[in-house]
Amino acid sequence: MRIALFTETFLPKVDGIVTRLRHTIEHLQRNGDRVLVVAPEGGLTEYKGAKVYGVPGVPLPLYPELKLALPPLGSKNIIEEFNPELIHVVNPAVLGLSGIYYAKTMNIPLIASYHTHLPQYLQHYGLAALEGVLWELLKATHNQAQLNLCTSTAMVEELVNHGIERVDLWQRGVDTDMFQPHLASQQMRSRLSQGRPESTILLYIGRVSAEKQIDEIKPVLEAIPEACLAIVGDGPHRDTLQEHFAGTKTHFVGYLEGLELASAYASADAFVFPSRTETLGLVLLEAMAAGCPVVAARSGGIPDIVTDGVNGYLFEPDDQYGAITATKRLLAAKDEREQLRQNARTEAELWGWAASTRQLQNYYRNVVYANSLSSAA
Repeated sequence: MRIALFTETFLPKVDGIVTRLRHTIEHLQRNGDRVLVVAPEGGLTEYKGAKVYGVPGVPLPLYPELKLALPPLGSKNIIEEFNPELIHVVNPAVLGLSGIYYAKTMNIPLIASYHTHLPQYLQHYGLAALEGVLWELLKATHNQAQLNLCTSTAMVEELVNHGIERVDLWQRGVDTDMFQPHLASQQMRSRLSQGRPESTILLYIGRVSAEKQIDEIKPVLEAIPEACLAIVGDGPHRDTLQEHFAGTKTHFVGYLEGLELASAYASADAFVFPSRTETLGLVLLEAMAAGCPVVAARSGGIPDIVTDGVNGYLFEPDDQYGAITATKRLLAAKDEREQLRQNARTEAELWGWAASTRQLQNYYRNVVYANSLSSAA
């Protein structure tokens, strides 16, 4: 099958959406499908055999790492030459509108997928009054598609409740070959802790942005004097957070990739994740695959991944002491923590990228088949 994939974010940006797309494209190509990626310009012309068509864009004022790419008006020849059997728009916002346009004007089946819980983000950028308007825009956009995919049951329910139609679940996936417990090392512990490998190491990995609520890890750190915090990743909120964590044992590591990233997960004592805006929380699955026990807010798609007391600990988002209590509980029981590590790895092993992509391919085939029946009628 030939799939044109329109996405508002792609390499060289690093985040959970790009991670999912990378693995999906690789498995689609490996299985014999052909993919054209239309994305903000990033210097790539090819990825794992898939052609990448870059669209010029400008950095978002509130999030300079994210480029706002206008609809690629000059891409019609590219689309016609590729002759897609299906168009998949990822988080349709601006660039994705062109994917919707081509699907409608060229009678190509359309799938959309929802990965970023934008309505909840607004409150972290002082724009909460626009939430209702944004939901109306999302509804108008997503309801153009024959199928809308979400990455957690919570988000399926959320979209349905806001009037978005034809919604289904795109199962989670994680690279269990890359992220493994045996990659833990004293060298990485020393790096994360700035030379204090014997310390209790709390870890955060992900975007360093306001909606991730990383600032709420500070009371946890202060409540556990023997602990230090490593923040892996980067983003627009880094300077603010460096000021916020000043005087604490916090190390802003920056980006890590490949085996270094996998080793960071495996080497920490606890992965602390206070975000309430997750549609899934891919980093939690990566931590669990690496055998790192997680402490996370019971919110969004996270309860789909973490079973409280079995493979990690959850705390209530409105409990100001919840993260402290859960982290202390995790660190206090060494025997229980080892069982949590094993259970976390076992859970992650159920969710390889190959199975996730096979499910997506079935969705693709069903939509193409239904569209052919409709056209014939």
